[in-house]
Amino acid sequence: MPELPEVETTLRGISPHVTGQTILELVLRTPKLRWPLDDSLCRLLPGQKILKAARRAKYLLLYCERGTLILHLGMSGVLRIIPAGTTEQKHDHIDLIFTNGQALRFTDPRKFGVFTYTDEAPDLHKCLASLGPEPLSNDFTGADLYRRSRGKKQAIKPFIMDQNTVVGVGNIYASEALYRAGIYPMRQAGRVGLKRYEKLVEDIKDILQQAIAAGGTTISDFRQTDGRPGYFDQQLQVYGRPGQPCLHCGSAINCCRLGQRSTFYCPQCQR
Repeated sequence: MPELPEVETTLRGISPHVTGQTILELVLRTPKLRWPLDDSLCRLLPGQKILKAARRAKYLLLYCERGTLILHLGMSGVLRIIPAGTTEQKHDHIDLIFTNGQALRFTDPRKFGVFTYTDEAPDLHKCLASLGPEPLSNDFTGADLYRRSRGKKQAIKPFIMDQNTVVGVGNIYASEALYRAGIYPMRQAGRVGLKRYEKLVEDIKDILQQAIAAGGTTISDFRQTDGRPGYFDQQLQVYGRPGQPCLHCGSAINCCRLGQRSTFYCPQCQR
C-alpha cells in the first residue's frame, strides 16, 4: 500500500500539471472503487479550475473553485499525467481531462482507492475529520507522543501506526523508525520514556524525509507518476530482511505478526 512518502511523491509529480488547469470532462469507467462513484460529478466538475493540490495524511486534495476532490490511492492506485484520449487499459478507471489537452488518469487494479468530492471544508469530511498531526509538522513532537501514550498497554508499533496518533506512519516506516530508535516493536506504548519518544519522533521524521527524497519505496505495486519505481527500498535496514544479519550487530532479523501486519526487528538492538 502506498504510504505517506509515496503519496507525497505522487503529489509532487502531479501538482505542476494540474494546478491552474480547468476541467473539461470527467470520465468514470467503473461504478465504484472503495465507495460508489458519484456520476453527478461529471456535471459538477467541468468548467472548474483546480486552484491548488495538497496532501493530508495519505489523501490527495485537489482544491477546485466550488469544492475539493479527495483522492486516496488505496492498495495499488496510481495517478499519471497523460495526453487526453490515450487508450485506456484494463484498470484505468477515471480520467480527469483538462482544457489544455492533458488528463489525470487514476489506475487502481484492486479498486480500494477513493475518489470523492465535498463542497464543505475538506477537514470536516469523514475521511479527514479525526486524523492526527502530520509527522513532518511542528505539531508532532516526542513530548506530545509521550503524553498520549501514558497508560496505554497497546504495543508501540500499532500505536504509532494509528492515524489518530499521527498520520502516514505505515508499516514499512514504523518498522524502520523503531529499529533506528532501538525500541522493541511489541513494547507497551505506555512503558516507553520521554527521551526514547523524542528519539523516535526524530527518526520518524528523518526516515520519511529520506524516503520522499528517494521517490518512495517500491515493494510491489507503487510507481511514481512518470512510471519509475521508488528507490528507498535500497535503504531499508530491517523491513523485508527476515533471517538476514542486522547491519549493526549481525544478529538475524526476526519477523512476526503484530496487528495483522508483518513486523521486522533486531532482537538484540531493539529493547
